[in-house]
Amino acid sequence: MAEKHATSTTDSPTWHARDTAATLQKTGSSATGLNQQEAAARKGQFGANLLPSSPPPGLGLIFLHQFLSPLIYILLAAAVISLAIGEFTDAGFIAAVILLNAALGTFQEWKAEKNAAALRNLLKTNCRVRRDGAVTTISAEELVPGDIVLLESGARVPADLRLLEVRGLAIDESLLSGESQAILKQTEPVANGCSLNERSCMAFAGSNVAQGRGTGVVVATGLHTEVGHIATAVAETAGSKPPLVIRMERFARQVSYLVLAFVTLLGAVAFWQGTPFSDVFLMAVALAVSSIPEGLPVAMTVALSIATTRMARRNVIVRRLTAVEGLGSCTCIASDKTGTLTVNRQTVRRIWLPSGASFQVQGEGYDGTGNVQRSTGGEPDPQEQQQLLRLAQAGILCNEASLKFTLGEWVHSGDTMDIALLSLAHKLGLDPEAEMSQATLLADIPFESELRYAARFLHTDQPCCIVKGAVEQVLNFCRQMQGPDGPCPLDILEVEGETLRLAHAGYRVLAIATGSVDSSPEAPLSQQDIPELTLLGLVGFIDPLRPEAVEAIATCRKAGVRVVMVTGDHPATALGIARELGLAREDTDLVSGAQLDQLEADEEAFRQQIAQARVFARVSPLQKLQIVDALNQSGHFTAVTGDGVNDAPALRRAHIGVAMGSGTDVAKETASIIVADDNFSSIVAGIEEGRIAYDNIRKVVYLLISTGGAEIALFGLALLCGLPLPLGAVQLLWLNLVTNGIQDVALAFEHREPGGMTRPPRAPGEGMFNRLMIQQTLISGLAMGSLAFSTWAWLLHAGMAVETARNIVLLLMVLLQNVHVFNCRSERISAFRVPFHRNPLLILGVIAAQTVHILAMHLPVMQTVLDIAPVAWGDWFRLLGLAMILLLVMEGFKLVRTVGQRDPVQTD
Repeated sequence: MAEKHATSTTDSPTWHARDTAATLQKTGSSATGLNQQEAAARKGQFGANLLPSSPPPGLGLIFLHQFLSPLIYILLAAAVISLAIGEFTDAGFIAAVILLNAALGTFQEWKAEKNAAALRNLLKTNCRVRRDGAVTTISAEELVPGDIVLLESGARVPADLRLLEVRGLAIDESLLSGESQAILKQTEPVANGCSLNERSCMAFAGSNVAQGRGTGVVVATGLHTEVGHIATAVAETAGSKPPLVIRMERFARQVSYLVLAFVTLLGAVAFWQGTPFSDVFLMAVALAVSSIPEGLPVAMTVALSIATTRMARRNVIVRRLTAVEGLGSCTCIASDKTGTLTVNRQTVRRIWLPSGASFQVQGEGYDGTGNVQRSTGGEPDPQEQQQLLRLAQAGILCNEASLKFTLGEWVHSGDTMDIALLSLAHKLGLDPEAEMSQATLLADIPFESELRYAARFLHTDQPCCIVKGAVEQVLNFCRQMQGPDGPCPLDILEVEGETLRLAHAGYRVLAIATGSVDSSPEAPLSQQDIPELTLLGLVGFIDPLRPEAVEAIATCRKAGVRVVMVTGDHPATALGIARELGLAREDTDLVSGAQLDQLEADEEAFRQQIAQARVFARVSPLQKLQIVDALNQSGHFTAVTGDGVNDAPALRRAHIGVAMGSGTDVAKETASIIVADDNFSSIVAGIEEGRIAYDNIRKVVYLLISTGGAEIALFGLALLCGLPLPLGAVQLLWLNLVTNGIQDVALAFEHREPGGMTRPPRAPGEGMFNRLMIQQTLISGLAMGSLAFSTWAWLLHAGMAVETARNIVLLLMVLLQNVHVFNCRSERISAFRVPFHRNPLLILGVIAAQTVHILAMHLPVMQTVLDIAPVAWGDWFRLLGLAMILLLVMEGFKLVRTVGQRDPVQTD
């Protein structure tokens, strides 16, 4: 039989169009379920009901990943050349820095992977099934097509099911569709080709039962489920490179071209001057070594590691170091709504009474804290308070949920709308359990999608009927409404007008009505059993904003980061939330998935619509992917946030994928950053830390490239003037890797500069070498090179031996580096205005760099390796004074630039 039904997991698009009898026949099952033998055979055929997940990478793989960097390629090439010409000391120095960088990066990424692994858990759950005619509990992994699964409130759907029986069943499918409302289920087939959230006779793996009970037959497991299809799409979706990787690849190419050009030019000059080819080759290697920023990989890794630690303190887990800076570079955030900008908990926010009074309900989420006030301000008067209490009592009695305060926290179960009504009751001072204990349930009509209302017959002081549901349905039973002085004639136009106003503002509106009955009705009940009712009022529900979301959006706006909402929710709801957030003002700011479908054939119109819109509603996972593609193609560095399986393809395609910590494992495994507290403001904190990290990387690049440029200027001037080479290759490595290496690592610990979150993000096309970087690098490099060359030429002219003069020039270069690091603390602000306490480690680093060099001058082993000797203290102070000229030069540059500043991107 297993072979006969082997196609049962491959034609899932048609299951919702089949009736229950045809479904059972196709799956080879029955209402009593499979027997154990058949279930075992099918498991052998279809495999376990699991989504394949890549195991966390081992230490070895993470270590090898650290070598995938353009700068590392350059260093490896330099090491190979050094080995080829017998410069083993040079090769050893370079190998040491590469290994140190790999060790630091491995530790940070391994720690991040451990944090991310702690959040994994999607389909690992138990479920109740019928096998051999009896109900038993098994692991969801053991499910096979044809199994009969029993669902109840609070359960997680373990596989894709075609529903056979339902009783008031509603399922939260937000992880797949983005729809914040639970979907009411029924058993009749629906049209083939309808959208996912319209397949009301299906239950999908990973979704949660909000209320009611149901029975379904498994039609798809594992990769063949809707969740599995998205997981497959994620695996096949090409990811985008983080902004830092793009910029560093461009930077590495620029450095390589510059090195090749200078080395070739100076080598040609030397050869033309009659220098032997072997000496020219050694000089070329020395120049290459001097110009390659060997310390940059380590310093960059340290800067990103520091940012990773800082971000972890702010509830942002970074899984890849290069993603740290990505948030700082992003120019657009495409954010999910449900669970990201909102709390994903339905809340009563508005109440309208037939007297015309409107009320605002404070508080959000599933708890009983908050109060009710008039929309115009002030407390309800006694008559209004009585009307509110009567409305809330009706909401308690026509309710299947529970909400209670236990052991210091609010515990809830049931349908989200019912929980919200119980929360309202608590806010008005009512005790739902006490109210229910005073009533006797006589009969009920469960909420069904066809009926669009629920009714309960109860005995309180006397028999009564309470109905809640869609306004137009409830009004069919009403002949009057509750006024301040008692029942009065029903004004349908007034009620419908208020309903439209609430719906336009994004609220889901329910009406609640009550009426007396003469006696207990007899089952089965129908619409004819409902008596004439009195309308008690309208209740407006909404999934409220996270309290910090509005401020976070405003901060993004100040930082020049565009924020768009992308959701599967209803357009009216999405637009209402967007208006509260300040994301949208006009109806034209919203685009629906249906509108995008109409534009799909016109690529240019589609791209223009994406560029203009701020809210995208009722979009499918594929459309969300298309939106991200359009944003990327328009030149944005895009960050995508989300928590559902439906978000995963877009998370992968974005430059930076940001998953919510409470979201699905598929989303978290796809994203490069995880926000542990689901707080949108944490994303903004990540943007700030990313900008700090990039600023610090620029400072390190500035320090290393300018000192490398100084060495090239020193060599070039010496060569053009026919003087010996001022420094040996090992001395250059000592400068670049040890003395300068200590300082550049300390420079990576700089804290934020003022105004970091008030200037626009860098243009996506802007490389590491923008106009400012080129100016300051050239000026400082030429200043250092000129000071060192002047000293070198003067010493040789004074008759000093070449080795002794090299010792003096090497010390001067170390001192110049010590001074220059203070210029690098800010590209905009005077070194004298940047407080030392903001980075005490840098002061220690400068002292350590100088101390290490002084010790090397006195240690015999280092004297031999570096060909250096001690220098008198008087000479040391004179060289320090000479190095201080560099500080004055750069202060002058900053002063002139500040006076003539015209570029707002570069100012604070």
